[in-house]
Amino acid sequence: MVADTDTTSWAELHQQTVERLRAAGVDNASNEARWIVERAAGDPYRLVADKPVTVRSHHHWRLMVERREAGEPLQYVLERWPFRRLELFVDRRVLIPRPETEVVVDAVLDEHARVGGAVVDLGTGSGAIALSVASERPGTEVWGVERSPDALAVARANCTGLGRKARTVRLVEGSWFAALPEELRGEVGVVASNPPYVPDAAELPDDVERWEPIDALRAGDDGLADIRVIVAEAVEWLAPGGALVVEHGDDQGPVTRALAASAGFTEIRTGTDLAGRERFLVARR
Repeated sequence: MVADTDTTSWAELHQQTVERLRAAGVDNASNEARWIVERAAGDPYRLVADKPVTVRSHHHWRLMVERREAGEPLQYVLERWPFRRLELFVDRRVLIPRPETEVVVDAVLDEHARVGGAVVDLGTGSGAIALSVASERPGTEVWGVERSPDALAVARANCTGLGRKARTVRLVEGSWFAALPEELRGEVGVVASNPPYVPDAAELPDDVERWEPIDALRAGDDGLADIRVIVAEAVEWLAPGGALVVEHGDDQGPVTRALAASAGFTEIRTGTDLAGRERFLVARR
């Protein structure tokens, strides 16, 4: 249906959006319609509901609705998503930030409060962990490492969006610790990572498999290829008393703890997400 942008209000367009999303099988159609309308309008729904839709805004709305109807995740359609205190720019070059990673940031901040020093975020993606630390612990030296140039471009955009709080953030391209300057070796307070940890043969939800970057998700036959590298090499980069915080799958806690013990870490524990599932390792040098 093509709206008459001389007479159509945002409230009418919202209703059209709800109907189209429901027809496409979207469960949360009413809320998603509101978010799409607000993104197209550029203002909260309550402020624009009775206002007429401009031609330019209608075009933006139409493209977003068509993308969502095709199954593209809402976060990519909106090109922004909240993460802790931030609103991050996201698109198909990076994983969608998830609530379990917000809990990982809590652990990173707790460990940093204890030991201080620089924080290194390996596989920074959109910059969610690195920029959360910079935002919530101003003045902290933060390094974000990313091997994908495309993902690094997204992180840089988010770094720019953070403004002055990002002045202590350094984003570098490369594979894990190899991207870091040698002078950081043995001096890092906290190494954090949300690496790939899905086994190659494991099933993923259709919207994840179709839309999110697979290289940022899958990690070998058992999903531990990257975690093994990070855990084994982190000891050399951490300062005495420094901590490693690594997100993992909810069935990978025991083996990840064993890897940390073999690497020489102490005070090893597994943290849980809001649902009580084992989701990340915390280990101290």
